[in-house]
Amino acid sequence: MGQQVHTLPLTTIEKMKNHYEKSLTSTPPGAVFRAKTAAAVITAYKSGKVLFQGSSPETEASKWSTGSGAAPAVKRNSASPNVTSFTPDPSLYSSSHIGSDEAGTGDYFGPITVAAAYVNKQQIALLKELGVKDSKNLTDPIITKIASDLVKMQIPYSLLILHNEKYNMLQKKGWSQGKMKAMLHHHAITNLLKKIGHAEMDGIVIDQFCEPAIYSRHIGTEKHKLPDKTFFITKAESHSIAVAAASIIARSSFVKEMDKLSASIGLEIPKGASSKVDQTIAKIIRSKGSQVLDKYAKTHFANTKKAEKYL
Repeated sequence: MGQQVHTLPLTTIEKMKNHYEKSLTSTPPGAVFRAKTAAAVITAYKSGKVLFQGSSPETEASKWSTGSGAAPAVKRNSASPNVTSFTPDPSLYSSSHIGSDEAGTGDYFGPITVAAAYVNKQQIALLKELGVKDSKNLTDPIITKIASDLVKMQIPYSLLILHNEKYNMLQKKGWSQGKMKAMLHHHAITNLLKKIGHAEMDGIVIDQFCEPAIYSRHIGTEKHKLPDKTFFITKAESHSIAVAAASIIARSSFVKEMDKLSASIGLEIPKGASSKVDQTIAKIIRSKGSQVLDKYAKTHFANTKKAEKYL
């Protein structure tokens, strides 16, 4: 089995996900999507790496690499990162700043939760002692405990929850998930800026899920502008303690919302977008009818169609 690895812009990866919508399969941890075609299995990761594996990986890779008419592959040198005006100076991470992150975007069931958190530089050492770090490296029970500790410490934060019915309504109006996330991040940050008032604040770090220009365009369509000193970086929770705190708050909220949905419908609703999710969808449709999914799920996901084989 052959394979090729390309590094592509996140904007291209979003285009790929739309292109392969009918071929999507279960998404592994850390990935944006996985799709299977006759020529290859394509797995795109949040880092920008895209893995093409199969009998003819070059067939699919050529559609997206240089010379295909699509966005070119970007080869990044770790010693010379792609620095732009939106890349934060590393000194910001040890300063007083705001970080924002989200949870639930790749899960079929449950809402999207977005949190923005403000961390004063004098609190950084204590937060590290509490175990604040990338929520992807923590279990849900630990995340819940740390989130509770953050609230007790009175860390200023803003949390927004986009429930499924509103999500599906916006999606049918033509909003992409990217636009929804951008608007949620923007409003969470704006709310938090009002909350902290004139507190020392050296910058805002957003966990990058799309190119900054696209983010600006999304919020611009609703007549909003980026606040001053806003920066974007992928895997921001690995760099910024404020983003890590925000990711924990967002994830804790998502877990609580999933528990509420499970209790409401009378069965445990799985996280993610795996075949187990497809089977659960089928159970719900058989017992409650397909119309109830609008309250519990992001219905445009490919899982809705995949569940048909279990009916």
